[in-house]
Amino acid sequence: MKCPFCNRDNTRVVDSRPVEDTNSIRRRRMCDACGRRFTTYEKVETIPLTVIKKDQTREQYSRAKVQDGVLRACYKRPIPVERIEEMMDQIEGQIFNTEEKEISSSRIGEIVMEHLKDLDAVAYVRFASVYREFKDAGTFMEELKKFLN
Repeated sequence: MKCPFCNRDNTRVVDSRPVEDTNSIRRRRMCDACGRRFTTYEKVETIPLTVIKKDQTREQYSRAKVQDGVLRACYKRPIPVERIEEMMDQIEGQIFNTEEKEISSSRIGEIVMEHLKDLDAVAYVRFASVYREFKDAGTFMEELKKFLN
């Protein structure tokens, strides 16, 4: 494994532990050259998952796309990066546990909103406003009332 700081190949594993709720292992590594530490995640390679979008086109599942939406919703919120990573692992675990080869983008959006609701109210409303494509303030208020109940 190359060191992300000095790009040398001589790194070693300092600590390994399984990540809860997912099929991955978290490894703390240390570079023998520069002495800096970093974390890697080792995941089981899974069957490719196809996402069916709203316009019925299909594309390969991308964690990065889901994570981009989550990070935009959490922008300038007091949420630690580690907590967002944990949530992303839980979301991905839930998506892949369906054991289907295809999943709708709307189902992914619902899963993300379930997790954001527990994480941060503002992030939830931000994500919902984009995901549900609110047309006006009335639609926005309806969603906010659902959340408050």
